[in-house]
Amino acid sequence: MTKATQSSLPLPLCPARAAVRLAGRLPAVLASALSRWCPVNADGEHLAPEAWLASMSTAVMPGGDMSGATIPAARRNLEINSALVAEKTPELSVVEDLLLDGPDGPIGATRYRAETSSIGLVVFFHGGGFALGSRATHDAYARRLALDTGADVLSVEYRLAPEHPFPAAVDDALAAWRFAVDAAPRWGLDPRRIVVAGDSAGGNLAAVVSQHVRGEDITPVLQLLIYPLTDLDRNGGSRDEFAVGYFLTAERIDWFTDHYVPAGIDHTDPRLSPLYAADLAGQPRAHVVVAGFDPLRDEGLDYAAALERAGVPTTLQREGGLIHGFVNMVATGPTPRRAVSRMHQAVVDALG
Repeated sequence: MTKATQSSLPLPLCPARAAVRLAGRLPAVLASALSRWCPVNADGEHLAPEAWLASMSTAVMPGGDMSGATIPAARRNLEINSALVAEKTPELSVVEDLLLDGPDGPIGATRYRAETSSIGLVVFFHGGGFALGSRATHDAYARRLALDTGADVLSVEYRLAPEHPFPAAVDDALAAWRFAVDAAPRWGLDPRRIVVAGDSAGGNLAAVVSQHVRGEDITPVLQLLIYPLTDLDRNGGSRDEFAVGYFLTAERIDWFTDHYVPAGIDHTDPRLSPLYAADLAGQPRAHVVVAGFDPLRDEGLDYAAALERAGVPTTLQREGGLIHGFVNMVATGPTPRRAVSRMHQAVVDALG
């Protein structure tokens, strides 16, 4: 773990982390018993026991819902909660911090490699509503991504709002993509074997990058969009059904939007809401992942359907028993672990 990816857990919470990891190894018979009490959504999907426990924990834990009295406090709360449920992974061959040339100064990034060789590169953008999140909050996930796929992972720390509102994150994401294309040969990698990926707000950025670079000489071989935000103008449906109680809340979505989007900007600008792009054709192959108990579920489904209608080869992975943020909850149980393994297989298939 590098200085940039290190996230310390307050000493009083260390026993709680041990309890989370212990709960993640619950016997199947006990998990099955718990499942009888788990909520069921309008589509008939049952919330997984570990996702239910995570939902209840984030609802009662101070700052567990990504809130905070100040922006720095909210960012620290997310780091603490990410560390609380972070998976303990084996050592990797390479973990190095980098500085990329950005449009308004250096952009921090960390490159991960599991073994001495690699099958390609994944450029990863973390979630956090464009205002929170960092390489540290997603360090465990980036390591898991590298371990499962055998690819290098470049985790990008783009500028955050409100200090740097839209379109700063988009500009940094595009700069990171271009850096990766140039840097790949120096790392012994083929620049034509690069995946662009992200979760939540990062999924939004991965989608926007994929739209912007289509038609260029080098484009991603896959866009991995993990419960992506694709429609900032969205109301109703899953936004209402899961407005409270499942980690990401309607109140937090509004808070993130208010901090990221300057007044007077059209929320249907495709750089904000990629679902509103006039033409989606010609993009890289897509693998879209949605969670069954997530306010962003419906717009993820709609984006996958829109890509398919536009002729983009698209696969949809619907994890009906999970909640928003599950890639950071692998330590909580087998359901998120299996979901993460499935989506990483899509990366292996694309790079293979």
